[in-house]
Amino acid sequence: MKRRFILFLLILSLVSIRVEAQYNRTQFLFRGREALIDGKYSLAIEHFNILTRLDPTFYDAYYFRGIAKYNLGDFVGAKMDFDSALQLNPIHTQAYHYRAITLSRLGEYEKALEDLANAVDLRPGYVGLYYSRGVTYFVSQQFDKAVEDFNQFIKQVPDDPGAYLNRGASYLFLGDTLKAVEDYNTAIMLNRHDSEGYVRRSRIYALQGETQAAINDLNSALAIDSTNTLAYFNRGILNFEVNNIAQALEDMNSVLAEEPGNALTLYNRALIKAKIEDWNGALADLDRVIDINPENVLALFNRAAIFLEMERYRDAIDDYTRAIELYPDFAKAYMNRSYAKNKLGQFKSAREDYNTANKKVREYMAKNAASEDGIFSDTTKQYNNLIALDADFAKKDFNNELLQHREVNIKLKPLYKFVPTQQSVNDMVDTERFRFPKLNAFIDSLPITIEFSAVKDFYSTFDEIKVVNSSVLEERDAYNLFAKAIVETSNRQFNTALVCYNESIEKDSGNPFLYLNRSALNADMIDFVSSMDNSVQVLSLEHTNTTKTVVREGVERNYDYSVAMEDLKTAQSLYPDFPYIYYNMANLNCLSSDLTSALINYDKALELYPNIPEAYFNRGLVLIYLKDKEKGCIDLSKAGELGVSDAYSVIKKYCKVEEGN
Repeated sequence: MKRRFILFLLILSLVSIRVEAQYNRTQFLFRGREALIDGKYSLAIEHFNILTRLDPTFYDAYYFRGIAKYNLGDFVGAKMDFDSALQLNPIHTQAYHYRAITLSRLGEYEKALEDLANAVDLRPGYVGLYYSRGVTYFVSQQFDKAVEDFNQFIKQVPDDPGAYLNRGASYLFLGDTLKAVEDYNTAIMLNRHDSEGYVRRSRIYALQGETQAAINDLNSALAIDSTNTLAYFNRGILNFEVNNIAQALEDMNSVLAEEPGNALTLYNRALIKAKIEDWNGALADLDRVIDINPENVLALFNRAAIFLEMERYRDAIDDYTRAIELYPDFAKAYMNRSYAKNKLGQFKSAREDYNTANKKVREYMAKNAASEDGIFSDTTKQYNNLIALDADFAKKDFNNELLQHREVNIKLKPLYKFVPTQQSVNDMVDTERFRFPKLNAFIDSLPITIEFSAVKDFYSTFDEIKVVNSSVLEERDAYNLFAKAIVETSNRQFNTALVCYNESIEKDSGNPFLYLNRSALNADMIDFVSSMDNSVQVLSLEHTNTTKTVVREGVERNYDYSVAMEDLKTAQSLYPDFPYIYYNMANLNCLSSDLTSALINYDKALELYPNIPEAYFNRGLVLIYLKDKEKGCIDLSKAGELGVSDAYSVIKKYCKVEEGN
């Protein structure tokens, strides 16, 4: 009888779960779409994640999540979600449409056009598809077809200024500046409060040599939108051309006030400062450019020239040498290095450089070709001109990012450990507590409320300090000592914490969680020592195939994590199925420059539990560092989907598709 009663209750509960799930689906869909409209894309993803768990067949959850990811710059993740939506609903026109837009951003233009053709077949009257296909034709450099599609769109929607702007750009690339200007004029007439039309028209005026007309248009653009960095940048270039140096500098400063890591603007400002012999200012800007992009040959060449002006000949030689390594045919770099060596009395080596430079020039003149590799042999070319957005070298030396080239601070997500929390256990939504019963039991056994998470800094309240001290005085058992160690760690009393961990382990040597936190403490102590050395510990995406602790004063030190690793190995032997042990081991592998082992351990952690967002983030960084960008970007996308918002800034920097791919 009791068993039948339990079964009856179970059936009732399942019915209520279905009703509740339906209600939740409606609520989460509404909240997710509302977050999308408000531009809160990470929050939207959280809601759509819940929807995909409630109903894995609900195609709109994947569709809307794809839109959110797209808006965060995660095109790989967006495409995967649109794929899922179309797999579940093959006649989802909007999913084809948005996947096409995403494919276009990924450089897969043929596939994008196929998707748009499918969407047109499904909804021939959906005029927006012609606009999107026109954009796809434009970015794939099929400008005549782009014009045809924009014509089709404009016939049905004659008052959309964006269509005229895009058709005007297409005409411009077809060499028809008259029609381009006509379209830009129409766009401005339709919306005089949009700065874009003025900015684009100014480019044509500049190309035609009508500098003042171009500046007037940029003034109009900035009167509408005082934060338009592209308008400031272009006006800065034009002001420099008319020798208005003070205004040119002010315009570049305005760009950098909004975008401090804008490499192209820093480069141009450096050259403007050099023009007025502000050598220190120019040097500081070029240092920033080279820090952002160490392979920028023009920045290296010009920094070397500034070193010559400052009579820092050895530094000049180093920069010329690096420029030559990047472009072995750079005749002018050989010539200038020869000059620097002469100044240092290195006459034989200077003569060799001089002869090499002349040989490169003769070879260049014989070929009479200005290929990308040979152009640096042309000693008549000036390498200290400002770079405009359409300049020969802008795309290559500034990594195709132009005004979007920003610095991204990249650090590994920290180790998992037990830390104090102000939430009550009942309030904590923690699925791991149910997935890992040992973890649940351990947390419940401690005298203070704790959580298991990947946080760098944490603190203890006065009440928690009182509780643990009282508990230890009452009974000096393993759990009370462990709790005291956590509290002491939060107060940076590392030695006291270590003593407590040691004693705790002596009393309960079979508990894996004690070793895990002691390992984290030892790693934190190394971080603390490194901070005293004025260093910053990061996984540095350098080009030396080594991972080091980079310190601000220019010294590099490697730190020994073997003691922390031994504790993790002990924890692994005691609890081999706990995924976070492998995650922590992978982090220590990274910090010890053993990236192969790091990947193995991140893989193992995610094999045991595929919902550790920090593991995807860190593994993605390692994969990108090891030049496996495709897999790394997929991992970063998953990390972002699971709530690591930092993933999207990394995606924007490292997951761009290079032109021509």
